[in-house]
Amino acid sequence: MTEEEKRQLEELYNRNPKARILAQKMREEHIRLWHPPQNGKMGIFTIKNGNEWLNDASKLEVPNMLFDEFWYQDEVCILFADTNTGKSILGVQIADSISRGEPIPGFRLQAKAQPVVYFDFELGEKQFERRYSNEFKDHYAFYENFYRAEINLDEEKPDKYKSFEDYLQASIEEVVKETETRILVIDNITYLKNQTEQAKDALPLMKRLMQLKKQYDISILVLAHTPKRDMSKPMTRNDLQGSKMLINFCDSSFCIGESTQDKGIRYLKQIKARSAEIVYDQRNVVTCRIDKPHNFLGFVHNGHSNEYDHLKSSEEKDKAELMVRAKELKADGMSQREIAEELGIGLGTVNRYLKAS
Repeated sequence: MTEEEKRQLEELYNRNPKARILAQKMREEHIRLWHPPQNGKMGIFTIKNGNEWLNDASKLEVPNMLFDEFWYQDEVCILFADTNTGKSILGVQIADSISRGEPIPGFRLQAKAQPVVYFDFELGEKQFERRYSNEFKDHYAFYENFYRAEINLDEEKPDKYKSFEDYLQASIEEVVKETETRILVIDNITYLKNQTEQAKDALPLMKRLMQLKKQYDISILVLAHTPKRDMSKPMTRNDLQGSKMLINFCDSSFCIGESTQDKGIRYLKQIKARSAEIVYDQRNVVTCRIDKPHNFLGFVHNGHSNEYDHLKSSEEKDKAELMVRAKELKADGMSQREIAEELGIGLGTVNRYLKAS
């Protein structure tokens, strides 16, 4: 309705109050008489009034923390970080914690001990053994309900599946049904779908994970990569493997950042939360150190800090970029004096940059 039509209708109501009263009664009658179908289904929608939704929701179990504020029960959560920052280390540690019903020191866990399946598409058997033993001896004792699934690359795809990804996803569902587990950790998302940087590829994948979550009442932690990033900037949803669309479809997400203070220091930061407020933002990241005191490689909680304390300063960033550029120019055959003139720095500085490893 245009503004002119609204004005004309208002004038009509003003001239004839009975028309206004009749229109209001018609609206009230329509609201009073209309009811959703008995099963609440209309096409792909389930429709109930607000009070019915609240009443039904009150009968459901309150979601428990699986890993502090980062991951709650009944969520599909994405943990992302750069290569070699410890995603798999933390993923196994979280799975082990839930299987035992014991929180990782410094973090909260509200769920009871229960079966967990860790789909490991990253490590081989001996690599896994190295992390959870003392030089391949004195193995760490996992609980019996911690299960690790490793893909069999020699397995042929049955003809009934259109693609390897379809077969892989169907196999995950089969594991869920057989083990009756309610907790999955998938390391990493690349094996579920080769292309996740486009919305058209991300949507079917996340839709499938959401279907599994609802159909089997499970919680899923998915590990994902980030491309090489600018270490002078805070981590955001844009750092997830070129596809922030994945973040839009999941329930929660957090990331692991590297610290410039020490190569062994990492920090954890919340990116998205639906079941709770974001408490671990850039002003309050969780600082950790990767350590292996005996036969279990894991994250050790080391307090809280500001994310900016772990980032490169602009001066360090400029120096690193100049160093890379100096070496590139040297490889192109330029002399140190020519490089100094090209980059606008001293000859002695060029010499130091070229000698640096």
